[in-house]
Amino acid sequence: MGVISILWGIVALLWMVLSLIPLLGWGNWLMIPFAAVGAIIAAIGLIFTRAENRGRAKAGLWLNLIAMGVGAVRLAIGGGLV
Repeated sequence: MGVISILWGIVALLWMVLSLIPLLGWGNWLMIPFAAVGAIIAAIGLIFTRAENRGRAKAGLWLNLIAMGVGAVRLAIGGGLV
């Protein structure tokens, strides 16, 4: 689950960077739910993994949370969250 959440987070971050380009901000509407699913996968990985093997799941969780946060801020600044 940790590897999947890291890969999911990397894709979400790449999508977030692409959505920072003007006129492509609509991608945030699709990226935020995508990153939320990745965060859920990471949380499941944290629950079902032993304490010494949780590093990848934690990294995936942080990557997805960062992508969601930046996407939400971008939508708020651009007037997308009305």
